[in-house]
Amino acid sequence: MIFSLNRLKIFLFGNPLPTSAHEEERLSNPEALAILSSDALSSVAYASQEIVLVLSLAGAAALQYTLPITAMIVLLMVIVGVSYSQTIKAYPRGGGSYRVSHDNLGVSAGLVAGASLSLDYLLTVAVSVAAGISALTSYLPALETLRVPLCLLAVVILMLANLRGVKSSAKVMSLPTYMFLGTILLLVAVGLIQLMQGSLPALAASEQQQLLNEAVSLHQSSATMAIGPVLFMRAFSSGCAALTGIEAISDSVMAFRPVEWRNARRVLTSMVILLAVMFLGISLLASKTGLLYLENGPTLLYQIGEKVFGNGPLLLLLQLGTFLILLLAANTAYADFPRLAAFLAQDGFMPRQLASLGDRLVFSNGIISLSIGAGALLIIFGGSVSRLIPLYAVGVFTSFSLSQTGMVVHWWKERSPGWKQKSLINGFGALVTLIVTIVLLFSKFHQGAWLIVITVPLLVCLFSAINKHYKYVAKRLRIATDVKLQLPIAPTGGNSPVIVLVGQLHRGSFEAVRYARSIATELVAVHVDLGSGKAELFKQQWQKQLPDIPLMVLESPYRSLINPVVEFVEDFENKHRKGANLFCTVVLPVFVTRHRWEAILHNQSTYFLRSALRAKGTRIITTVGFYL
Repeated sequence: MIFSLNRLKIFLFGNPLPTSAHEEERLSNPEALAILSSDALSSVAYASQEIVLVLSLAGAAALQYTLPITAMIVLLMVIVGVSYSQTIKAYPRGGGSYRVSHDNLGVSAGLVAGASLSLDYLLTVAVSVAAGISALTSYLPALETLRVPLCLLAVVILMLANLRGVKSSAKVMSLPTYMFLGTILLLVAVGLIQLMQGSLPALAASEQQQLLNEAVSLHQSSATMAIGPVLFMRAFSSGCAALTGIEAISDSVMAFRPVEWRNARRVLTSMVILLAVMFLGISLLASKTGLLYLENGPTLLYQIGEKVFGNGPLLLLLQLGTFLILLLAANTAYADFPRLAAFLAQDGFMPRQLASLGDRLVFSNGIISLSIGAGALLIIFGGSVSRLIPLYAVGVFTSFSLSQTGMVVHWWKERSPGWKQKSLINGFGALVTLIVTIVLLFSKFHQGAWLIVITVPLLVCLFSAINKHYKYVAKRLRIATDVKLQLPIAPTGGNSPVIVLVGQLHRGSFEAVRYARSIATELVAVHVDLGSGKAELFKQQWQKQLPDIPLMVLESPYRSLINPVVEFVEDFENKHRKGANLFCTVVLPVFVTRHRWEAILHNQSTYFLRSALRAKGTRIITTVGFYL
């Protein structure tokens, strides 16, 4: 059974890759702009339409505020961009919100940022996939009834591609972004020329009024909303989706070519300028044409493209570019979420399995978790961008606020030249993003933001509970490191040779060694080096504390625990079984947790190893439980 599963894995994802093949690809500035900015740049595909959707509930008169609201968001975009340029310089190895908050504001703030970012990445996949499918169904309306299945299919394809870990050329990955940029900038330029010439077609007033009435009825309202602060805040909050993904460059500074921080700043500046131009251009064209967007109807971008380009090849190119960049934007979360989860796992706040590289040198468990979460959101919200947006921006701006506040503390502690000016920049960014976070919560609370308000504290509590468990386990397993450990006297007479597997030297593994010594004269301990770089320290500790027990360290270039152990056991049996009457015994230490849920926090390698050892040969497998 286990070997059949291995063959299936190889068929789906390819042969395992050695750890030595793990290289960090360095990106040129054009490549970095395309790959790292795809999430932010793609947001113009739905940001303007979400503003229009909210304003349309107050009637035609409210649509005149599309441009002022867009301008306010662009100003906010510039403020956040300048603030993150400071972070890039201060954290040249990558300054994600979790790390900055954790280092400067403490564990609790770091966990809030980590929880907010985790939800942000889930929503990035869900929103980007939903928006990509909207671009597809706008061009092919017959597919609208298959919206949710198509969304789930896209998530599965992204998951399988990332689990396979095939590293596509950066140039190939850049094509969708530059196709999208080219068509959007062309759309804005041609649209503005038509506007100045008076040839830009606009929606007829009667048709617009009919759509406005339909928009009100779709939102189950008997009357239009009043034009006022609440409406403006809701429209502003929806448009703030344009800022999602703006922090990606500060997270990935080490992906740039030297000088890393300087190149990262240049790309961030270029991204903000392009994003502002496209966002303003689309909102301007939407305002001048009087076009509207109805939930799950043709996208606003498609309608503008139809007015400007007509129903020809340029419209097809626009929709294809939009679809591809939105999938690429979703794909960025598949790089960022597993890495964030690995950081949290290394710090003991998420299950340790999330910190382990899979066969294809990717964080497989993080990729699968992200796919399940995003798929669930798409099912719950019917693959609707408009229903997902209220949840989206809250987590983003929470992490913005914490990150910028953390940078203020960073400059205060460092007191480097110009620290006061830098503190003011980040402090202003923190204040503005905090105000926006409050506005988002107030205006979107009843539309779904309450879910974020509940989920973030629950995640923080979960992270804390996991960390508490790991600290308890570490305390229970702790063993003195500066003394020689005493073992029972080896038995006399003929007995079977014993192999005992040890991952670390602690109370659990020591009890297994004690048991093994009590039943065997011929005993060897086996440790598998999975590439963590700690094998040499382990050997030194072993020689110091258990010098009488021979230790074999097995190299595992493919990070597999099972294959090296099975091969060693078979070879050991051939050499040490003195006739068929003797059986080899393999002793496996295992944790026994107090509660069933705690078992999830520990890998199940003992179960799989035991199954593999039993699948072939005749031997005794013994597990020595250590009760936590």
